[in-house]
Amino acid sequence: MDFTLLSSPLQGFTDFRFRNAQNKFFGGIDTFYSPYIRLNGKLVIKASYERDLLPENNLGLEVIPQVITNDAEEFLFVAKYVRELGYKELNWNLGCPYPMVTKSGMGSGLIKNTNQINHILDRAHSETDIIVSMKMRLGYDTTEEILDVLPILDTYPLKNIAIHARIGKQLYKGGVHLDAFQQCIDNTKHKLYYNGDITSVAKFQEMQERFPAIDHWMIGRGLISDPFLPTMIKNNTTEYPKNKMELFSAFHDTLYAIYSESLSGQTHILLKMYHLWEYFAETFSNPHKILKQIKKAKSIRNYEAAVSSIFKNEK
Repeated sequence: MDFTLLSSPLQGFTDFRFRNAQNKFFGGIDTFYSPYIRLNGKLVIKASYERDLLPENNLGLEVIPQVITNDAEEFLFVAKYVRELGYKELNWNLGCPYPMVTKSGMGSGLIKNTNQINHILDRAHSETDIIVSMKMRLGYDTTEEILDVLPILDTYPLKNIAIHARIGKQLYKGGVHLDAFQQCIDNTKHKLYYNGDITSVAKFQEMQERFPAIDHWMIGRGLISDPFLPTMIKNNTTEYPKNKMELFSAFHDTLYAIYSESLSGQTHILLKMYHLWEYFAETFSNPHKILKQIKKAKSIRNYEAAVSSIFKNEK
C-alpha cells in the first residue's frame, strides 16, 4: 500500500533551515508542517514566522503552515496571511502539550472546549476559503476527550486530522495509546493521520500492521534523532548508507553554518546546537557519551573540536 510521510512541526527545530537541510541530505519526507504561528492577542505576524513561510525559503518543499490559537479573529488573520503567501491550507494545532500553552487554553488544553472549537471552525469555513486540517492529541487529561470533539469535527469539511496518540499531560512521557487511536478511527468520517513514536523502521512497520487503513504517517522527534529514517522507511531497509557519517557530518555542518550566521552571539549558537544534539546523539553508538562531550564544550572553538572528534571516532 502506498503511504505518505509527513514531518510533524516541532517548535525550535523544524524551521525552514532544518527542512531544507533534511531534504537536501536525506529526503523521504513528502510534506513538512511548519512550527506554529502564535499571535498572543496581537494581530501581527512576527518576522521569524514570515521568514519561515516565505516561498523562496521553501523551494522544492511541500509545506503546510500551522496556527495555535483559541481565538477566531486570530485564526482568520493567520488564514488571510498564509493565503496571501500562496498557501491553500492551514493546520490548526490542538496538540501542543506544554503547560505554557495549555494553561492559556490552547493546544491540547483546548480539546475540552468543544463550543470554542465549533465557533472557530464555523467562522473559518464561513469567512475564508482556506482548507483547514487539524493536529491533535487524544485529550489533555483523558483519551476520551477527543471522542466529544469528533462529532463536531464531522460537521466540517476538514482535509484531515493528524492525531498524536498521547494525552497532553503526558508531554512525551509514557507510551502511546493505540486502542484510543483505534477508537478515533471508529468514530469519525474524517481521514486520520497517525503520529507518535515512529522512531525506527521496525516501529513504523508495527504501526502499519496495527492500523492497515492509515496511509499518512507523521514523524516528529524521530526525524531529528535519525534524519535517515524517512528514506529507510520508504526503501523498506534497516541498512544505513555506507557513507552515513559523511552525510550526517555534512548535514550538521550545513545547519551549524546557517545558525551561526542567523543567530547572534556564541551563547545562542551553542544553545541551538546543544538542543539539536540532544536528538542527534541518538544516531551514534554511545549517545550518552556524545552528549556529554557536546555539553562540555563551552566555547565555539571547543564545540567545533568536540564535533570534529565525534565524527572522526564514529565508525
